[in-house]
Amino acid sequence: MENQLVKSAEERTFQYQDSLPSLPVPSLEESLKKYLESVKPFANEEEYKKTEEIVQKFQNGIGEKLHQKLLERAKGKRNWLEEWWLNVAYLEVRIPSQLNVNFAGAAPHCEHYWPPKEGTELERGSISLWHNLNYWQLLRKEKVPVHKVGTTPLDMNQFRMLFNTCKVPGITRDSLINYFKTEREGHSPSHIVVLCRGRVFVLDAIHEGCLITPPEILRQLTYIHKKCHSEPDGPGIAALTSEERTRWAKAREYLISLDPENLTILEKIQSSLLVYSIEDDSPHITPEDYSQVTEMILIGDPTVRWGDKSYNLISFSNGLFGCSCDHAPYDAMVMVNISHYVDEKILENEGRWKGSEKVRDLPHPEELIFTVDEKILNDISHAKAQYFKQASDLQIVVRHFTSFGKKLTKKKRLHPDTFIQLALQLAYYRLLGRPGCCYETAMTRYFYHGRTETVRSCTVEAVRWCQAMQDPSTSLLERQRKMLQAFAKHNKMMQECSTGKGFDRHLLGLSLIAKEEGLPVPELFTDPLFSKSGGGGNFVLSTSLIGYLRIHGLVVPMVHNGWGFFYNIRDDRFVVACSAWKSCPETDAEKLVELIFLAFHDMMQLMNAAHL
Repeated sequence: MENQLVKSAEERTFQYQDSLPSLPVPSLEESLKKYLESVKPFANEEEYKKTEEIVQKFQNGIGEKLHQKLLERAKGKRNWLEEWWLNVAYLEVRIPSQLNVNFAGAAPHCEHYWPPKEGTELERGSISLWHNLNYWQLLRKEKVPVHKVGTTPLDMNQFRMLFNTCKVPGITRDSLINYFKTEREGHSPSHIVVLCRGRVFVLDAIHEGCLITPPEILRQLTYIHKKCHSEPDGPGIAALTSEERTRWAKAREYLISLDPENLTILEKIQSSLLVYSIEDDSPHITPEDYSQVTEMILIGDPTVRWGDKSYNLISFSNGLFGCSCDHAPYDAMVMVNISHYVDEKILENEGRWKGSEKVRDLPHPEELIFTVDEKILNDISHAKAQYFKQASDLQIVVRHFTSFGKKLTKKKRLHPDTFIQLALQLAYYRLLGRPGCCYETAMTRYFYHGRTETVRSCTVEAVRWCQAMQDPSTSLLERQRKMLQAFAKHNKMMQECSTGKGFDRHLLGLSLIAKEEGLPVPELFTDPLFSKSGGGGNFVLSTSLIGYLRIHGLVVPMVHNGWGFFYNIRDDRFVVACSAWKSCPETDAEKLVELIFLAFHDMMQLMNAAHL
């Protein structure tokens, strides 16, 4: 009896899914009030007045009708946004997603037991893979702890999408296929796909009912590596996944029509646990500068990445690692979790495998060989050419700011996330002399299948503070007062957005109802201030906190004249990752990062000086 109690007291990863609250629909009046406030920094008096009239008209007219229809929709769904968001934000997007949508990041193992060292790639790779496989088993057994805020459980659904998941291209809309099952639910595919020099191999992670060990994985990887390095390269079918979506969908249909065996291979890749990518490059890295390795993970060899896969684990010949992940099935916090788990395990075991060196008699990995013709080879060449053209335009800077971190900001009673967001506002203002519309991710995982909401960091309060910082006649005390007002405003917005009281997803819902009903686009969404303030995916600063761990990550900017800005917060440092397009004369990632670091110092000085 006692034993049974212990067992039943153990929480399961997905046990609270059925009891989570539904995603609420905010009040129309509140959402429009918040929207109006958010456009203020980007409007003169006349423009603001015009937008105010448009909003008023919307609220009293079509807006109310659309809102009622949205409330109706929400009655029948536990998450009224989920399907829409997946389609609009990801599956209907036609631009190449591998470079423009996927998120990527470098593993921090080089900061402890795995500094860059030639000839370590396969041995380290076998250990890293083994820890990843253990995490897959923990998920299968539902032993990954439920995330909570205090005692409130958060939605864990995205963790189902980490493994055995793939996006499949469609002519007008892609689809998402998830093959993962927990042990209670049944069989989950246990094979891994390995990509090396344009070739595709598959190996099973389970042999005779248990996981293969690092020495066994090493034997399999060595077999593949030797084969690929002593024979001609393969055609590199994977490069097609980096293509414009409709073009890839057509190439895929053609590939299947060539030979039905090609479909079998594609399904094997789609259902695989993960894709392991063997790169030949040796990127430069120091514990304080991850720029080059992050760049190579994001824009490396397209023939060894399956862009549509939920998880590509990438290894380099000098023993560095990273990942590239399709963003459709889940948000970065899932990858942060598993990356942290693997990093901690490597740290605990001093970067070594301490178990048995015994290798069982495993079958060799199987090579998956596509039937190709001239047309497919031309499609691959086209895919690589467009990929490298866009990739060469990307500028990436990943630096550690080591003067202080979370400890000191908390000591000054400043929220470290808000601290970085306001530093970014000040840096942008100093660089371009105007406010920058900014998207910060808030998570809505308090709710069933909740994902994200937008926090618009460029507030009236933030702009007033930036102006005060640039005005030599403003006293230190006044600057500090304005900064603290900006802090309070940001903290309040983050709280509201996390608890379902944001407005961006609400406005999106209203515009989609209008579209579904075949109604003309309401004036609210065609008003120039709507896009000027970031609406419709036009945020110049696209930002997110990656967390409070050692894990890094980055995506490209949302717009051509913008920046991607991602950061993690540690006790003694802030790590910032910034991306920009070189072809835009206004955006320079180096310059922005430099100005952010300067803003960090200025803000801390303000807190110190104003207390004297």
